[in-house]
Amino acid sequence: MAPSSPPPRSTDPVRARREQVARWTLLANRVGYLVLALAVTLFVLAFLFGFTSTMAALIVASLIVSFVLLAPSIVLGYAVKAAERDDMERGF
Repeated sequence: MAPSSPPPRSTDPVRARREQVARWTLLANRVGYLVLALAVTLFVLAFLFGFTSTMAALIVASLIVSFVLLAPSIVLGYAVKAAERDDMERGF
């Protein structure tokens, strides 16, 4: 009996799920950094024109949103890259 070959990359459910996670983490990274840039821009504007409670609330809210998006997406992004690298080293 011939040894079975691994399934093609596109039909491997683990790799398909990993690709899906990679897409979502990339999107979360982009949105998270965009919201962080918004927070920095709002801070500079508030610094130049005066801080108000509304501006401070917007800055804090955008920082919280960016951290909520960036923290898990960065960790998951590294995890996906490490798993892909491990698969390559093992010949999968």
